[in-house]
Amino acid sequence: MREYIFLILIAAVVTYVATPAMRALAIRLHAYTSIRDRDVHAVVTPRLGGVAMYLGFAAALLVASVLPFSKQMFAGDELWGVLAGATVVCLLGAVDDVRDLDWLVKLAGQIVAASIMAYKGVQLFALPLGGSLVLPGPVLVGLTIFFVILATNAVNFVDGLDGLATGIVMISSMSFFAYAYLVSRSYDPPNVFTSAAFISAALVGCCLGFLPHNFHEARIFMGDSGALLLGLLLAAAMISVTGTVSGADVSANPVAATVLPLIVPASILLLPVLDFALAVVRRTRRGQKPWQPDAQHLHHRMLEWGHGHRRAVLILWLWAACAAVGSVGYVFLSPWRATALLVAMVLAAVLLTFGRPRTKIPA
Repeated sequence: MREYIFLILIAAVVTYVATPAMRALAIRLHAYTSIRDRDVHAVVTPRLGGVAMYLGFAAALLVASVLPFSKQMFAGDELWGVLAGATVVCLLGAVDDVRDLDWLVKLAGQIVAASIMAYKGVQLFALPLGGSLVLPGPVLVGLTIFFVILATNAVNFVDGLDGLATGIVMISSMSFFAYAYLVSRSYDPPNVFTSAAFISAALVGCCLGFLPHNFHEARIFMGDSGALLLGLLLAAAMISVTGTVSGADVSANPVAATVLPLIVPASILLLPVLDFALAVVRRTRRGQKPWQPDAQHLHHRMLEWGHGHRRAVLILWLWAACAAVGSVGYVFLSPWRATALLVAMVLAAVLLTFGRPRTKIPA
């Protein structure tokens, strides 16, 4: 655990220090957009924050490759494949932050990044359905690419308020780190140094380092360079462990052992994927293209209901924690305690969402 804490600090410090430099570069390159009708911020803000997070992740990975215990994770090429894929999407997103790219170009870049990771061994080898469902190799590679594309675009869609996507990804990464760490301890012999645990820990550090610059009022946005990067890394962490563990590694309860290996990864991205799915359905029903932007995302709804900017972000963080922490709780706790925790969190989220604050929260 001490090495993981050290790696989190490395990612956080490098990201925090690199962010002001990326802000200055973004201003010099005019990497910002004019305020659009769907935007909720009132000040033109530079982008390219994702490049700072990429530097934080790369620094943590390079340090991990030489530390006494964590360097065993580099016996294969999986983590180098993740770094290569992260480089592709971050570079693609950075170009888009400076000069808007066509959506087909961005989609092609995501497919290339996911294919690189799959080639290096970061891919689904089975689906956790009733044990392990093994499908033909090309099908599993296709599912891997689809999952990466889903995750990257889901994070991109939810990135609409200062600190919203950063906080959601940080909460999700913390939850998944706990899940991956606990599962890896059940291996025979136990081995807590896994790709999934490392990627999740590094993501926590990147988000911790970036959040002070990105929380309301944000001095810099992560941009597509950050949204695509965070989505890809979350997907890589989940792919690295999903389908490679048995239900018995997760829980001694036969029902939990069957469903948790599928539910935990799915719940980690529940809020971003829900927002993404609702947007696609909403726009398609109106005869619009699925990628055509609008002002009806979940965060827009929160503002319409009278919540201030910070309050809306904190409540949506809580909803993300309900899904992520709630599902992982069933791995750590007894069923009734995990259920009690989940019910308490959901009730708190419902009350805060639909209750009206007596005093207006500053925007």
